[in-house]
Amino acid sequence: MTRSLMTSVLALTLASPALAVEKAEVIDTYADIAEAAYGDSLITAQALVDAVDALIAEPSADTMQAARTAWLAARVPYQQTEAYRFGNPIVDDWEGKLNAWPLDEGLIDYVDASYGGATDENAAAALNVIANPTFTLSGTEVDASTITPDFLAETLHEADGNEANVASGYHAVEFLLWGQDLNGTEHGAGGRDWTDYATGEDCTNDNCDRRGQYLKAAADLIVTDLEYMVAQWAEGGAARTNLTDNEDGAISAMLTGMGSLSYGELAGERMRLGLMLNDPEEEHDCFSDNTHNSHYYDGLGIQNVYLGAYARTDGTLVTGPSLSDLVAAKNADLDAEMQLNLSTTMRKLGQIKTAAEAGMSYDQMMARGNKGGEALVMGGVNALIAQTKTIERVVATLGVDDVAIEGSDSLDSPGAVFE
Repeated sequence: MTRSLMTSVLALTLASPALAVEKAEVIDTYADIAEAAYGDSLITAQALVDAVDALIAEPSADTMQAARTAWLAARVPYQQTEAYRFGNPIVDDWEGKLNAWPLDEGLIDYVDASYGGATDENAAAALNVIANPTFTLSGTEVDASTITPDFLAETLHEADGNEANVASGYHAVEFLLWGQDLNGTEHGAGGRDWTDYATGEDCTNDNCDRRGQYLKAAADLIVTDLEYMVAQWAEGGAARTNLTDNEDGAISAMLTGMGSLSYGELAGERMRLGLMLNDPEEEHDCFSDNTHNSHYYDGLGIQNVYLGAYARTDGTLVTGPSLSDLVAAKNADLDAEMQLNLSTTMRKLGQIKTAAEAGMSYDQMMARGNKGGEALVMGGVNALIAQTKTIERVVATLGVDDVAIEGSDSLDSPGAVFE
């Protein structure tokens, strides 16, 4: 959604009188938005697969750039679904396949010498599956001569039970398209060259055929996983049915998702923590330097849930009775406060996005001593915290039980971060 469209939706909502709506109607809107956003994620993932196929078939600077552009486009609708994670077990149990981070990229492919090797925490941190058609994992010899989606999903992802062994999903594909970002807190993304997918003597860094095989398998798996989730939110799907069968639980899930993404996940783990550590490895989209967009569309997804409005990638609007309507019927002032806080958050996240697009990348904002960058990031953090406090008042006003908003040491116990 463009900022002008987002502002228009907000203005229309503020101008509308409080309507008597039923919880069932609000839940239907919430589920319809989920189905549409995951549907858009699937469509853009299919376009990513097409671009990956073109890169593998005819490697060039142009086909590499087209694949990167397709990946960036795929992130826009997917990030808007993250408010559905918390409170919806079907989504939360599945989400790690698509968006787990950070990852030990040495599991997948070659890395710079500064990366190091295996660690006590992760014996597979530098396994380099692309360079090794056979290897030992958990004491068992593994045949990786053919890299398939099933191999990534069933054998390699979270190997040895280690969450850092992210073998699939958006960030594995991101690493294979951009490579490591070795710029630290200086400007610049990963610099993988298209020749890493070339054939014959043009191939760089060896194993170009297997690298293409891995990239293809990972991209295909994103599509398969999204097909599953779209089905869960379709009429009769389990995620939708779980909500319609328990209306109070559904409202709880909506507010849990909004609050947990606002506070512990986005304000805490994705923003405040990286700033405290001054560590670009804490960037969400660290290889591509796309973190400013990742944060922005996470914030927009939270707003979508509250306002009951989602702008699809084809320009159409999915909208209906919303949490905003429920709150306004009980306390119009609180609804106005919630909408204002959402608008403030989007403005602050938009400032981060604008600054990054103007040349100050998000990892530069995290650099020690960058007061301007720190102010931008903390502007977003503080707005998200304020937004969460209002969400807690919404919970009380609606009389909702079982809302558990996730926290983060970076916000709740900063000293523990450095222990």
